[in-house]
Amino acid sequence: MRWAVAEAGQGGARLCPLGGDGRAAGPVVRESSFEEAVRSRPEVERWVWRSTAVYRRLLAAGVRVERCYDVEAAEALLIGHEEGQSGQARSLPAAWARLHGRPVPPDAPLRAADTEPALFDSGPVPLPPGTDELTALLEVYAGQVARTAATAHPERMRMLIAAESAGMLVAAEMSRAGVPWRADIHRELLDSLLGERIPGGGEPRRMAELADEVSRAFGPGIRVRPDLPQDIVKAFARAGIALSSTRKWELQKIDHPAVAPLLAYKSLYRLHTANGWAWIDQWVHEGRFRPEYLPGGTVTGRWTTNGGGALQIPKIVRQAVRADPGWRLVVADADQMEPRVLAAISRDPGLMEVAGRAEDLYADLAARAFGGDRDRAKVALLGAVYGQTSGDALTHMAELRRRYPAAIAYVDDAAAAGEEGRLVRTWLGRTCPPAAAFERADDEEPRAGSSPKARARGRFTRNFVVQGSAAEWALLVLAGLRQAMYGAGLRAEMVFFQHDEVIVHCPAEEAATVAATITEAADTAGRLAFGPTPVRFPFTTAVVENYGDAK
Repeated sequence: MRWAVAEAGQGGARLCPLGGDGRAAGPVVRESSFEEAVRSRPEVERWVWRSTAVYRRLLAAGVRVERCYDVEAAEALLIGHEEGQSGQARSLPAAWARLHGRPVPPDAPLRAADTEPALFDSGPVPLPPGTDELTALLEVYAGQVARTAATAHPERMRMLIAAESAGMLVAAEMSRAGVPWRADIHRELLDSLLGERIPGGGEPRRMAELADEVSRAFGPGIRVRPDLPQDIVKAFARAGIALSSTRKWELQKIDHPAVAPLLAYKSLYRLHTANGWAWIDQWVHEGRFRPEYLPGGTVTGRWTTNGGGALQIPKIVRQAVRADPGWRLVVADADQMEPRVLAAISRDPGLMEVAGRAEDLYADLAARAFGGDRDRAKVALLGAVYGQTSGDALTHMAELRRRYPAAIAYVDDAAAAGEEGRLVRTWLGRTCPPAAAFERADDEEPRAGSSPKARARGRFTRNFVVQGSAAEWALLVLAGLRQAMYGAGLRAEMVFFQHDEVIVHCPAEEAATVAATITEAADTAGRLAFGPTPVRFPFTTAVVENYGDAK
């Protein structure tokens, strides 16, 4: 049973049951609040609403839903699928305007990240004056149901919309739960590495010492700001050393006394600016780090965050991520996710056989084709996915084409379609950006028959079909894990997710159950996303008290 629910005046809500065609299947009723509308109907299997942003309010009121249909998320997927115009306005008013042939209003700009969960909600884009929200919601939803049915693979698109909507629920729940974070341990770590915190925001003692070492290495009386790349490039130029950048790999090639303190400074600078004392003050409250996750924040469907840098927690800082007393962190990493996804979507018999049998896909490939050299095998297979087809990679590709012709043909075809400006889709139907989104790469030499802009898009689409399909599989894992944990009555809660890694915070006695549930969710997601294949999707799972001990 599905119900549509929309805000009404003075904090109330209006709602109605829905039929299979997406249209109203019963009378419209009114409730005193959005929260009461949902709380009083536990039998509803899926709620249809304009945006899952409202779920934060429900969670704050102690109301949880099993499933939802997010009209804004669905609109983004459908408009991208139909027109190849990813990034177009996705709000309910935008979808309603398209339905009625009216000018499409832009979405509200992404607001600055807040650090208090209660402040996350922002005002939605308004509908035209006199337009009833529930009526607009019903019209748009029915239109989306019909549009989904008209896609090339309706069942896949339905699954993608359901998975994206489930991801929205997971993201809201994770933001509310927060990552357990020991600010005292984090501060002790900063003190030991950076030295004392300087009042007024000055450089910590150790960074100041390293900055002085860098300057002294260039000679008496020379002052160099190691945080300014142009200063570094000029200083090395005066020493007779030409640099094109101050990247670590380029600096490591230089024999100069400034290199060691400079690299040490750069490492501490990143820690200080990205996860220093100011970051703790802004983002860690009451023992939790609560980032705002943005499902589908990239064109491939991977998540991003709005502030806080949750997806770039450096290893050294992970020591501060600590389970509560009596609880554990179950940290699960998907093993070699993208090559396994390539096996599933390409249906290559040889690669599927390896991905279904081998725990270490790269080692198995190395034993068969690369003289036992696992690193070469890994570079070769990932090169096929990411488009590294020059130099040694070109030789590797020839061997891969011989052994796994269908897999390599799959990404080759995606690259060719991208170069030709055609739409390229993931397995479930997410669509790549249009050709116009790729600007000319002026630093590339042109070659006959293909512009730099076209080749750039081809490299992107080669990876897009794999990375995007992997993101879809990961969404299904999250959805399955969420349902299984709550269905079993566990106290466990998902607190972190990035690409191929999930962290569950749970009582110690639930850890083994959670680990087994993750494995089961991965297998189920593989069958749901890709159908019956021999491909396995194993996780490496660690049960720890401290995130830093997981790897």
